[in-house]
Amino acid sequence: MRWHEVTVHTTEEAIEMISNFIHELGAGGVSIEESGTLNKQRDTSLGQWYERPLNDIPEGRAVIQGYFSEGTDMDTVLASLKQSVQELAEYSIDTGEPVYELKDVDDEDWATAWKQYFKPIRITDRLTIKPTWEDYEASAEEIILELDPGMAFGTGTHATTSLCLRTIEKVVRPGDEVIDVGTGSGILAIAAAKLGAKHVLALDLDPVAVSSAEENTKLNGLENQVTVRLSDLLQALRDNGQNGEDLGVTMPVQVVVANILAEIILLFVEDVFEALEPGGTYIASGIIESKERVVTEALTKAGFTLKDRFQDGDWVALVAGKPQVNGG
Repeated sequence: MRWHEVTVHTTEEAIEMISNFIHELGAGGVSIEESGTLNKQRDTSLGQWYERPLNDIPEGRAVIQGYFSEGTDMDTVLASLKQSVQELAEYSIDTGEPVYELKDVDDEDWATAWKQYFKPIRITDRLTIKPTWEDYEASAEEIILELDPGMAFGTGTHATTSLCLRTIEKVVRPGDEVIDVGTGSGILAIAAAKLGAKHVLALDLDPVAVSSAEENTKLNGLENQVTVRLSDLLQALRDNGQNGEDLGVTMPVQVVVANILAEIILLFVEDVFEALEPGGTYIASGIIESKERVVTEALTKAGFTLKDRFQDGDWVALVAGKPQVNGG
């Protein structure tokens, strides 16, 4: 079978948005390769594995490839993609004057070949991500997160996801009710549940993400502990008041986590504040370091108190608390 391959040479900052654009245009799969120079700081303290650790991609740049089935109108796809990428400038996202390439490839194995690079990866002393197709003997203290991300989602090793997993481990307490906004593959919701959360509501605007998260929830035996719903940010909470749909959690909740871009985080800070109980915690991740200040200011303006921050390379996770009623 032949496939149409579209390649975008861009910046690491723009990876998540451009990958999402390609996926929404109907790609059967999206692959990402970031710069792999020796100058790039990589945390290997717990044996973290990095895909293709060395390459000739310049520092700060990335190559994104999307694969479309034969017969797709690629002129229309490419025009739409270029328009969407151009509009990212409105959100102050540096796309680095992207270069586009288009060609046909004849390879029936591309959709599964990437699996040979995805091995079990220990994110923390307790949390280990294991692809479903790999055999792995866990130690007694390990919490195994079974994952089949598919080509549309990351493997959990990207800095924003691993950073968020480490932060969730520090924040979530047994019995907490949690909302995961922009769940993607569901990996954060699954981690929260396995760390003892009473129930997790996992939300995503992408129907494919909802399907993926539901499947991964089942793989981990958490159908009764994680509820996955289609939602534009926290819209499902407002809809619930109208249609009575069971979301699995009782409002307000103890923890909200959002591993999405800073520009999106800024859109619903007040909604998160309202969704949390007094004393509750908001984990905001996926924030490029250059946007940290504006996110911090928005959190403070909404009434949050900044409690902690964690960083991995250029990416930052912020931990913010909703004050107690008495101001404590």
